[in-house]
Amino acid sequence: MQKIIPILLLILSLHAQEGSYELGKGMQVASLPFYIGGYFSVDYRNIGNENRYRIDDLAVLGYGSYGKFSYMAEVEYKEFFSKTYKGDTSYIKRDTRLHAERVYVDYNFGENYVFRIGKYNSPIGFWNLLPVNVLRQTTSNPLSTDIIFPRFTTGTAVSYSSFDEGEFKIELMLQNNKDLDDEYNNYKIDEHYGFGALYEKDEYSVKLNGGYFHRIERGLLQSKLYYLLLSAKYDTEKYQFLSEIGRQQSDTKTTTPYAGYVQGLYRFTEQHLGAIRLESYDDNVNNKSEDIAIISYTYRPYYPVAIKSEYQFHSISEENQFLFSFSVLF
Repeated sequence: MQKIIPILLLILSLHAQEGSYELGKGMQVASLPFYIGGYFSVDYRNIGNENRYRIDDLAVLGYGSYGKFSYMAEVEYKEFFSKTYKGDTSYIKRDTRLHAERVYVDYNFGENYVFRIGKYNSPIGFWNLLPVNVLRQTTSNPLSTDIIFPRFTTGTAVSYSSFDEGEFKIELMLQNNKDLDDEYNNYKIDEHYGFGALYEKDEYSVKLNGGYFHRIERGLLQSKLYYLLLSAKYDTEKYQFLSEIGRQQSDTKTTTPYAGYVQGLYRFTEQHLGAIRLESYDDNVNNKSEDIAIISYTYRPYYPVAIKSEYQFHSISEENQFLFSFSVLF
């Protein structure tokens, strides 16, 4: 990995200097309203006496717009290759399945309404709307984004936005079918009905999400689940404060009484960023609760290139770990 990264940075810097192509913006196919892009991510993790090297994300994007229509198609290899060293032993894992992460079409009706059909990131909170590693502030995702709600929805969505003194937005998610690719989601579901309300003014944003989804895995007692998530963000040129907290319950019990995080970000320069995140959750399904503190640093030689490192302090001390990642959007 140490030899690959400098070579990739040199190649990408040469491409970024070419006038016909701008790194991170994709490439137009002839004069068609169609662009091709992609991204990849490699990472390293150390936890105890275990060291893992991994090619995580390898994705290709196709996107564009024509008139009132816009579209996105994204296919990805997830955890494509990993090699783990533990003590005196090592093992390799490969996953060569190509997954459909996002495939959707949008229709803009007037200036206020957007209709969507296909598979898309559930518009819940703020973090879940940043699926690409290079665009996120840290290598890892907050655990609350994995245990409270489905990250992806396959169905329809509609949103209404008004712009007066600030932006007010209402969103509805509707799914009554199986996932387009149920191997690429944190929950296997065949129903998801959710809503969102967002208000933004100047540097402040507040968002409320709630909904219901039905899990289709066999042998589950809590298959009908309800969630609620409250999110807030304050974003300036130098600082960003981001927080999300939610809960989940079934018809018979509270499955997750709470799961949330608070993150502070400081931009030293355009290339150098530091962040601290505090997380906490209580998971009754897996009978686990934990507090986590994360310190991270990000270097961006170009905006679509991120070199990130972080250290995680866990209340379960044997889960303390160091993460390093290199990711590129092209």
